[in-house]
Amino acid sequence: MVDVTTDGLESGNAASRFSPAYKNLVLTLLTLAYTLNFIDRTIIATIGQAIKVDLKITDTQLGLLGGFSFAILYTVLGIPIARLAERWNRVSIISLALLVWSGFTALCGVAVGFGQLMMFRVGVGFGEAGLSPPAHSLISDYFDPKKRASALSVYSFGIPLGTMFGAALGGWLAKTYGWRVALMVVGAPGIIMAILVKLLVKEPPREAAAPKLSVSSEFSELASVASKLFLNWPVLNMILGVTLVSFAGYGSGQFIAPYFIRAFGLDYAQAGLVVGLIGGFSSGVGTLVGGFATDWASKRSGRWYALIPAIGTAISAPLYIAAYLAPSWQTAAATLLLPGIFAYTYLGPTFGVVQNVVGARQRATATALMFFILNLIGLGLGPPFIGWLIDHLAQFSFTHPGPHHIVSALHQAFGEPGMGAKFAAACPGGIAPKGSGPAALGACRSALITATRQGVIIGYCFNLWGAFHYLLASFGIAGALARGKAGATA
Repeated sequence: MVDVTTDGLESGNAASRFSPAYKNLVLTLLTLAYTLNFIDRTIIATIGQAIKVDLKITDTQLGLLGGFSFAILYTVLGIPIARLAERWNRVSIISLALLVWSGFTALCGVAVGFGQLMMFRVGVGFGEAGLSPPAHSLISDYFDPKKRASALSVYSFGIPLGTMFGAALGGWLAKTYGWRVALMVVGAPGIIMAILVKLLVKEPPREAAAPKLSVSSEFSELASVASKLFLNWPVLNMILGVTLVSFAGYGSGQFIAPYFIRAFGLDYAQAGLVVGLIGGFSSGVGTLVGGFATDWASKRSGRWYALIPAIGTAISAPLYIAAYLAPSWQTAAATLLLPGIFAYTYLGPTFGVVQNVVGARQRATATALMFFILNLIGLGLGPPFIGWLIDHLAQFSFTHPGPHHIVSALHQAFGEPGMGAKFAAACPGGIAPKGSGPAALGACRSALITATRQGVIIGYCFNLWGAFHYLLASFGIAGALARGKAGATA
């Protein structure tokens, strides 16, 4: 955990009221809540192949379940919940959110079709919208500015932890009991966590009672926070960077477990274990390294808040590509140990910047505004885009068997209307219909494997675009942080 002194915060010296041990307890509980958040959010990626085969859906629909259906309310409700968190009890908001999203996750297990499953996934997003904005705000009250990147990277460690446990447990449950049981089981622990958070986490006192604002004043305050983020060139580039890297991570990540199942014949449990342990380890190391390295390097120059994620995400792209060109699952899995270590260095620095350029009563709102852009584009559009891409590339591979250049495949796959629909008709759920001969079975399988590999690789190329924006941010981020600190203490 973060080694904390009692330096105090600019907001009423709130951090000095609590012992280092208690602060770390709070950070642990919030990290565990975020872990459950990501288990319930990303489990569709692990059990998606089982859902696809059972419900006979396309990869575009699978992407909608993993991305857009979740993101639609998650992004819209984040801002009003954040405004509520600026003046209401943040601990209560988090506890209620845990109950809501856990209940809807369990309900996903009783869905009878794609439409109903998508509705329940919307409910999961509704609940999960209530965690990160108040959690970021709480952490920023408990930890002083020089340690926020580290503290927020520890909280963000819930992402790889959730991905790891969700993949390993979800895969095993899907193989042993089916995908419906998997969803019901992973939803249950959230109820216990909701009780623990409510009983053990204290709402830290803020420097003054929040003023009651009129509707026009609320919009004015929202505009003030938005201007500090989106009209501030280096901060805007940080947010564009995290959005594009998240687009790659959510989009391609949705199809990692399906790729191992499709390409190498792994079962759900094996694929979940590979994706969970290897992906969770590498991204977990990267998340922690990014936060602590930034807090250390930023003592010399604030530019490192942007340079560390710029370097890390740029290095990760060719490593991801190498992994998905590997000839065996063992080589692919071993290669995947590396890119996450570099790619996930972006979380702590980006979240730290967003918290440090706004005032104490603007932090939850700042997080919500960042997540609105990040999740609307990264989570909402990433998985369905990659799924849609795979559907079209699969049709090209199906009608043009044999090796072909990825650029040629893209050009021709989108040159003919209805490409994806034709593949879906010939290979429902990605496999040939019952009673098909070996040629049809092989054609469907080969086309889906090739398309999945190409779609995932294209998705991870967005990391390079994100790295470019982080590089642009590095030219002014030190000044932006200095101005944010001056404004907070004014």
